[in-house]
Amino acid sequence: MDQNKQTKLPSAKIATHYFIIMAIAAITLWVLRSCLNNQFTNWDDPDYIISNSLVKDISLNNLKAIFSRPVMGIYHPITMLSYAIEYYFVRLSPWLYHFDNLVMHIVTTILVYAFVYLLTSRKITAIITALLFGIHPMHVESVAWISGRKDLLCGLFYVAACIIYLLYLQSKTSRKKGLYAGVLILFICALLSKPVAVTLPLVLLLVDYYKSRAWGKNILLEKIPHFLLAVLSGTLSVITQRAIGSISLHNVSYSVFERLALGAYALIWYMYKAVAPSGLCCFYPYPQNPGSLPFVFYTYPVVLVAIVFIIWKFARRNKDVIFGLLFFLVNIALLLQVIPVGQAIVADRYSYISYIGLFFIAGRYFQHFYDAGIYKLYRKLVLAIAIICFGYLGYAANERCKVWYDSISLWQDELKQAAGQNSMAYDNLGAIYYDKWMNTNNREEKKTDADSAEYLMKQSIGLDPDDSDKPYEAVASLLYAKREFDSAQYFFSMATKLNPTAGRHLNYGNFLMQMGKSDSALAEYNAAIVQNPDLYAPYLNSGKILLHQKHWDEAMKDFNEAINTHPNSGEAYYQRSFCDTEIGIRAQALKDVETAISLGYQSIDTDYYHDLRK
Repeated sequence: MDQNKQTKLPSAKIATHYFIIMAIAAITLWVLRSCLNNQFTNWDDPDYIISNSLVKDISLNNLKAIFSRPVMGIYHPITMLSYAIEYYFVRLSPWLYHFDNLVMHIVTTILVYAFVYLLTSRKITAIITALLFGIHPMHVESVAWISGRKDLLCGLFYVAACIIYLLYLQSKTSRKKGLYAGVLILFICALLSKPVAVTLPLVLLLVDYYKSRAWGKNILLEKIPHFLLAVLSGTLSVITQRAIGSISLHNVSYSVFERLALGAYALIWYMYKAVAPSGLCCFYPYPQNPGSLPFVFYTYPVVLVAIVFIIWKFARRNKDVIFGLLFFLVNIALLLQVIPVGQAIVADRYSYISYIGLFFIAGRYFQHFYDAGIYKLYRKLVLAIAIICFGYLGYAANERCKVWYDSISLWQDELKQAAGQNSMAYDNLGAIYYDKWMNTNNREEKKTDADSAEYLMKQSIGLDPDDSDKPYEAVASLLYAKREFDSAQYFFSMATKLNPTAGRHLNYGNFLMQMGKSDSALAEYNAAIVQNPDLYAPYLNSGKILLHQKHWDEAMKDFNEAINTHPNSGEAYYQRSFCDTEIGIRAQALKDVETAISLGYQSIDTDYYHDLRK
C-alpha cells in the first residue's frame, strides 16, 4: 500500500469533507436511533445513577466528592460529572442520558474519520473506518447502555488527542507548544473518563512509526509526561479495583497456563467478532469448572501462533497492517483477563477503541481497490460486497439496540443466547420479577411474578451456589410468603452464611423470631450488633425478645441502645416503659409512654396508658 505524505484536513475541498461527515453522522444516527427509546436497566445503572447520591447534587461539596471518590471500583469523575449534569436537568428520565450517549458516539465517529484522514490522506480509508466504528454491533453496548458512558467519553477524548497529536507533528509554528499541551489535556480527560486510556502513549508512538518519524531521544523525552500520567492512572486503577475485590491474584482458580489459554481465546474472540458479530451478549462468564478447561481452549494459543506466523510471513513489511494490528493489540492487551479483573472473560464494550485498528486495516484494503491498477476491474463487485456488509452490520446493530430497551428485554435475550451458562442473567431477571411481586396487589399477577422469580433465582443458585446470597434471600422471602417455612429457613441461613452482613443477620433474626425461635433469633440480632453497632433494629428486636423472656435488665440495656442510635423512635421508648413498670419505676414508664406518643408512635395500649396515669 502507498506511503502517505503529511497532510492537513482542509487539503481537499472543505465542502466535500462536510458532506462526508454529515453522511457518516446521518447513517450512524439512523442505525442506532432506536436506543433513544431505551430505559434504565438494573445492571450498573442503579449504582451509577438511580441510587447514587453523588450524581444527585452539583453543589461544590458534591463536586469535590465526585473528583475524590471512585465509583464501583473505577475512578472516572468526568463520567460521573456528566451524569450529575443530566440528573440536574431531567432527574431519572432516561431519554437525555441516551440522547447524550448517542451524540457522543456520533462525535467520536466523526473524529475517527478526521484522525484516519489526517493519518493517511485517503478519504475512502477514513470513510470505511469511521462507518465501521459508527455502526458495528460490538459498539452498541457502549451506546445503548447508559452505564456505557465511560467508554464513549474516553473514546471521544482519546481520538481527539490522536488528532491533536497529528496536528502537532505537522505544525512548524508557535502553535506547536499549544498543541502539545492540548494532547496532554485531552489525555488527562480520557483518563478521568475511564482509566483504560493509559494506552495512549503507545498509540502516539505508533503514529510516529506510521508517519516515519526518525526515532531518537527526542521522541522518548517527548512522551515522558504521557507515560508518567499513564503510570499514575494505572496505579490508582489497580488500587481501587483491589479495594472492591475485582482483582484477586491469590484466589484465582486458573493456573498461569490456563490464563494464557484464556487470553489467547479472548484475543481471537475479539478478532472473530469484528468480522462476524453474531450471538452477542452483555455478559460472557468464564468457563465453568475452573481447573479443567475444555480442551478447545488449549488450541487457541496454537491458532494465535499460526496467525502471528502468517502475518509475519506475508505482511510484516506492510505498514498499514502492522499499524492497525498494533493499534488493536495495544488497546485490547490490558483487557484480555490474563490478570483477572471482574467476572467476565470478554465484553463487547472492550472493543470500543481497539477496533479502530482493525477497521483501519479494512479501510486501507478497500481503498486499495480504488487506487490505480488491475483492481479497477473489481470495483463494482467490491462495492456491492461492501454495501451488503454495511447493510448487515446496520441491521444487526439496530436489532441489538432493541435488546437494550429495558432490563427484561436485556436479560431475556441473554438467556436466549446463553441459557444455562450465566447465573447473572437469571439473578437479574429474577430480581425484576421479585420487585414486581413485591409491588403488585393483583393476585394473579402476584402469583405469576412469584413463580417466575423463584424459578429464575433457583436457576441462578444452581449455576453459582457459592456466590448467590441475594438469590438465596429472595427465594427465602418467596417461600416464606408461600408459608413453606422450613425451606425458607434453609435459604435465609444460606444467604446469611454466604454474606454475613448486619442486614442479613437482622433479616434472618426477624424470620426466626416470627417462627417462635427466640433464642436463635437473639443470636442473629447479637451477630448483627457485632457487625454494625450503630444499627437500630437489632437492639429493638433483641430487647423485645428479652422483655418477653422477663430479662428486664438486659432488655432495658437493649432499648437504651436503640434510643441512643435512633432518638426519634417512639417504639423504643414505649417498649422500654414495660421494663420500667416491671422494675417498679412507674413515673419513668409514664414518661416513656408520653415520649413515644409525642414522637408519633400510635400502637399504644390505652388501658395500659390510663393505668400508668392513675
